[in-house]
This record gives sequence, C-alpha cells and structure tokens, in this order.
Amino acid sequence: MASVTNGFLAATILSLLASAAYAQLSPAFYARSCPNLQTIVGSAMAQVVRQEPRMGASIIRLFFHDCFVNGCDASVLLDDTPTMIGEKNAAGNANSLRGYQVIDAIKSRVEAACRSTVSCADILALASRDAVTLLGGPSWTVLLGRRDARTASMAAANANLPPASDSINNLIARFSAKGLNLRDLTALSGAHTVGAARCINFRPHIYGDSNVDPGFAMFRKRICPAAAGVGDSNLIPLDPTSPNRFDVSYYRDLMARRGLLHSDQELFNNGPADGLVRLYSSNGRAFDTDFAAAMVKMGNISPLLGSAGEIRLNCRQAN
Repeated sequence: MASVTNGFLAATILSLLASAAYAQLSPAFYARSCPNLQTIVGSAMAQVVRQEPRMGASIIRLFFHDCFVNGCDASVLLDDTPTMIGEKNAAGNANSLRGYQVIDAIKSRVEAACRSTVSCADILALASRDAVTLLGGPSWTVLLGRRDARTASMAAANANLPPASDSINNLIARFSAKGLNLRDLTALSGAHTVGAARCINFRPHIYGDSNVDPGFAMFRKRICPAAAGVGDSNLIPLDPTSPNRFDVSYYRDLMARRGLLHSDQELFNNGPADGLVRLYSSNGRAFDTDFAAAMVKMGNISPLLGSAGEIRLNCRQAN
C-alpha cells in the first residue's frame, strides 16, 4: 500500500510540475528576440532529412533520450570533461545515439542570427518536431523557453533510459515516472515507424522470444548472427514496410508479431496496450493526434526555466 501511495504522490507531483512548465513555456517565447528561429531550424532540418531520411529518426530519438534523463535540458548533448562523465557513453547511447552534428550546425545558424538567445534544448525540441513532419508525420506547436543544463550524468542516463529488453510493466513504470501514461507510451513508441536498430539490441528477441513471426526472424538472423559480438552493429529498419515514412505500419507489424525489439512486441502481447495498438493500426488520425499530444507532454518534462541553467553558446559544452 505504501508503494502505491508513494507512486501516486510522485505522479501527482510530476503532474503539478508539468502544469507549471506549461504555464511558463510559450510558443511565442522568441517572437521578438529571434523571430526567424523556426524558419532557420525548419530549413536546416529539411536539408538534413532530404540528404538522409534516417537522420530524421535519429533526431527524434535524441530528443527522447534528452527528455528522459533529468528533463528536456540538452544535457545529452554535453561532451564528457575531466570532471564530468556525461550521457553520450551511457549504455543506451554509446555507439548508437547520433545527430549531434546536426544540432551543432543548426545552433551555429541560430547563433549567427540571434546571439546568446536560443537554448540548445529548444533547438532540439523544434528539430524533432520538424523531423516528424518532414517524414510524413503530424505537426504540433512547440512550447519554448527551456534553458540548458550545465552538467550531465551517465548514471542518470543508465537509470532512466528504457532498454530494449524492458517488459510492458517496466515500460509503463518508466513512463509513469515521467508523468506519461499508457496512451503516451504506446503513441511515442510509434516513432519506431522510422529509423533502424542494431543487432545487439534485437538479437535476444529474434533468437530467444516465442512471440516472433518465424519468417520475420529468419530473415533478420541472416543479418544478425546468434554469436554475441558478431555483427553487433549491423542495422535493420525498425519498420521494414516503410522505414522512412512516419505512418502506422509499425503497429500493423506488431499485430503480425513483427516487432523488431522485445520492448516493441511487448506493446502487443496480450497486455494492456493491445487495444491502443489495434486502434492506431487502423486509424492514422488517432495516432497522429495522440503522438503529437504525447510529444508536447514529453517536451515539458522538468525543463529548466527562468534563471536556471544557461543558454549555451556551444551545445557540446557549458559556457
């Protein structure tokens, strides 16, 4: 009973904090100080996605990994220093997370237009929205006014980022701890309709789980050998049907037992998310609406506001 009460209290506190963030963040935050911000970010992202569609998926993932570790504060972008071990080499990020140079390039353009004004955290929030839209997904109004963290923590990243091995109950608990519910979890997971995963992350699922379509597993075993350490970095699209299109085929894959990661297939495995997977698989409008709403909620996880943090000049290092 105590754990239930504590969990409810934590969720209530997170809800109140999120409400406070909503009250202080604003889509018009840079209307006077950097009026061309969204045009600058959108133009840069259009060029990036045109050259490499998968990078759009990488930017979405970069935003998720930022927000899930101490909030949306661009801490994930910080390089390690002699006195700080940051998030880039955490278990869920090392040799996997990418797109840092894209944010660097956008930051340079923004700094040229509006010196010391726009946070790296807000640039990442805008870039992730634009990535979704450019890949064919929904758009939404991004609330702005986040500030950048001065430090990062590998330990916090290791503790907070969901591994591919997570069960549905673990996923629900992790998302709930961030103020996100089952609907948010199921909708945000739909970002796996674009991008790719490494063999090391899907090997246990295709070799060890029973809820996998045999033909689906057989083809992926050709790319990902059973032996640990062999082909670990080999890539396979998360959604083989339309890997560069933001659509609902991911959910249809789950219903056919063709989820690439264990944590993906957990969303459709006789569990609490089954109904939402069925809904999204046949109703793209419902998915788009819920995904956009969940991205706004995630973007409001514990932002640094007011005089907290700083506006970094270089997204890779504190001022």
